[in-house]
Amino acid sequence: MKKGISIILLLTNFLFCGCFEDELVQKIDLSKREAVYVKEAENAITYAYLPQYSHTVSYQRHYLLIEYLKKETGLNIKQVFPDTFDEHMRMVEQGKIDISFSNPCVYVKIAHRCGAGAFAQVIEVYGKKNFRGQIICRSDNKKIKTLEDCKGKRWIAVDPSSAGGYLYPLGHFYDHGITKKDFAEIAFSPGPGGKQEKVVLAVYAGKYDIGSIREGTLNVVADKIDIGQIRVVAHSKWYPGWVYASRRELDPEIVGRIRDALLRLNYDNPEHRKILDMADITGVAHSKDSEFNSVRNLLTGLGIDLDR
Repeated sequence: MKKGISIILLLTNFLFCGCFEDELVQKIDLSKREAVYVKEAENAITYAYLPQYSHTVSYQRHYLLIEYLKKETGLNIKQVFPDTFDEHMRMVEQGKIDISFSNPCVYVKIAHRCGAGAFAQVIEVYGKKNFRGQIICRSDNKKIKTLEDCKGKRWIAVDPSSAGGYLYPLGHFYDHGITKKDFAEIAFSPGPGGKQEKVVLAVYAGKYDIGSIREGTLNVVADKIDIGQIRVVAHSKWYPGWVYASRRELDPEIVGRIRDALLRLNYDNPEHRKILDMADITGVAHSKDSEFNSVRNLLTGLGIDLDR
């Protein structure tokens, strides 16, 4: 009996010691991995495309550009994917996004809230730094032929902070004496990412009478629906286009390296053309904060609070 008890105690002691030793080794390994992770995170320059389209489209459009910037600048640039416009702005404020690629309305807000600074602006496929919004309906909707016909209708827009997908068209309505109270409903595209596409699909499916999108979105959904079934009712005015901005605390030397690399992109260079075509732009130009004063004036005229 005593012999049996001794064997049990011996085995228990052996197992306890073995587990204790393994646990010590595990702690050491976890500590090492954690240190490496923190170091990598500190060295990464985060780059985010405002989620007007799905994360897949955002990645496809910019992954060649990211690889180009990494090679040209020697920086560890990592693309991150906020789910919403508000999350994008919040991450810039929190210092989690170093380089923001956004519409000008979002830029004006993050410049106001946390001192983000514009340093470059894209040249659209039609050769302009500016862009505009579109108001759309189904082609077979006989009740909507003019802007005035949009009164009393159900409107789906991209996001309250979307430039071409809401604020530019809203300004166009206001210029023609049509205000928000004149619509039966104003809804915004649900869920994370892909908001421009969802607006077109909602109008196409007849869920809403009209929608507002940025010009160029119909090309994005041309492989999903017959875009001949969508009609453009009106275009907004031209306003400043999409902008690159850096968070206020980012080293100016790093901003300069990224800006200079972007400005070197040349559409006549076959390798650069692949990058630019994928991003659906034709080049990048210098930009500065004062170029967006017309957007500030628009938001002020619409009663938009830059702090919200």
